[in-house]
Amino acid sequence: MAEDRMRLPHKLTLNERQQLSMTGVTEVVSFDESAVVLLTELGRLTVHGQGLQLRQLALDGGQVAVDGNVSAIVYEEPKPAGGWLRRLMG
Repeated sequence: MAEDRMRLPHKLTLNERQQLSMTGVTEVVSFDESAVVLLTELGRLTVHGQGLQLRQLALDGGQVAVDGNVSAIVYEEPKPAGGWLRRLMG
């Protein structure tokens, strides 16, 4: 069923390191005042900072907004399928 949905465009807008707006978010994995972990159309995204709060959450449209002092925005590279042995053997 997830394959049937349209891919949402992924876009980030950060204003004054205080207001972060995003589109293309498919899931909120976790959040607290120091980190927000999201799944996006382009992979896992972690927002680090202080006093972070989810201001907007509309996953049906893929929109999320975070307020607070943003110190870092980090994308994780997808891990190759299989274990370390499969990666080693090619």
